[in-house]
Amino acid sequence: MNKKLTDTKKFQLFSTVVLIILTVFALLPIVLIIIASFTDEKTLIANGYSYLPRKFSFDAYYYMIRQKSLILRSYVVSFIVTAAGTVISVLLTTMIAYPMSRKNFKYGGILAFFVFFTMLFNGGVVPAYMMWSKFFHIKNTIWALIVPNYLVTAFNIFLVRNYYSNNIPDSLIESAQIDGATEMRIFYKIMLPLAVPTVATISLFTALIYWNDWVNGLYYITKPKFFGIQNLLIRLMDNIQFLKSGAAGSALGAGSVELPGTAVRMAMAVIGILPIIIVYPFVQKYFIKGVVVGAVKG
Repeated sequence: MNKKLTDTKKFQLFSTVVLIILTVFALLPIVLIIIASFTDEKTLIANGYSYLPRKFSFDAYYYMIRQKSLILRSYVVSFIVTAAGTVISVLLTTMIAYPMSRKNFKYGGILAFFVFFTMLFNGGVVPAYMMWSKFFHIKNTIWALIVPNYLVTAFNIFLVRNYYSNNIPDSLIESAQIDGATEMRIFYKIMLPLAVPTVATISLFTALIYWNDWVNGLYYITKPKFFGIQNLLIRLMDNIQFLKSGAAGSALGAGSVELPGTAVRMAMAVIGILPIIIVYPFVQKYFIKGVVVGAVKG
C-alpha cells in the first residue's frame, strides 16, 4: 500500500515538473512580446529581440495612446461582434446538433450529410463575396463581421452532437416526454444544462475566432467606424510603414519619419491578446467540469 502511494506521489511530482516546464515554454513567447513592446526601436533594430534589452522605451505605447479614440472604438466593435457572434453561433450550433443526436429523427442522416459536406467543399472567396455583398447587402454593416465564415461550423456541430449522443441517455429524454415536455422544452431544460462543458468549449473557440478575425473586415468593411481591433491594428501598422518610407518622408519634406514600427507591432500584439488573457481564467473552470449532472431512475 505504501509503495503504491509512493509511486503515485512520484508520478504526480514528475507530471507537475513536466507541466511547469511546458507552461514556461508556452509563456516565454508572450513575455518576449511584452518586453519587446517596451524596448527602444533602435535597440530592437540593432540587437534584435532580447529578454534583457539594453534600453527600454515607452514610445510604442505613447503612439498607441495618441490613437486611443480609434482603439477604444475598435475595442467596442470587437466586443460587440465577439459577444453577439458567440451567442448566436452557440445557439444555432446546439439547436442543429440536437435533432442530429436523436435516433428517431427521420431526416438525421440527410442533415448530417449536408453538414459534413460543408467541411469538405465551399464555394470559394469570390462567390462568397458576391453573395454576401450583392444579395444579402451586409457589406459595411456589423453583420459582415458576424455572419460570414464563422457563424456556424460543421466541426462544432459534430462536437456537440457527439456529446449529446454519448453523454445524455435516451431514457432521460423519454422520461421528459412522458411528463409532457415538448422538444423545445427538452432542449432548453435538459440538453443545454447537461452540455455545459462542451458548450463552454465551443463558446471559447468561437469567441477566439471572432476576436482574432481580420478576414471579414478586410473583405467586407471599408468604413472605419466598423473596424474591429485586429483590422485597426493592421491599418495602423500600414500607416506607420508608409510614414517611415522614403516616399512619405519626401512628401513631408524630410527623411524617413522616426516612428517605433517594430516596437509598435509588439504593442499591438499585446493590446490584441490582453482581453483574452483576462477572460480565460474565468472560463477555464468549465473545461474541468466534465461530469454530466443528473441521474436516470432505474
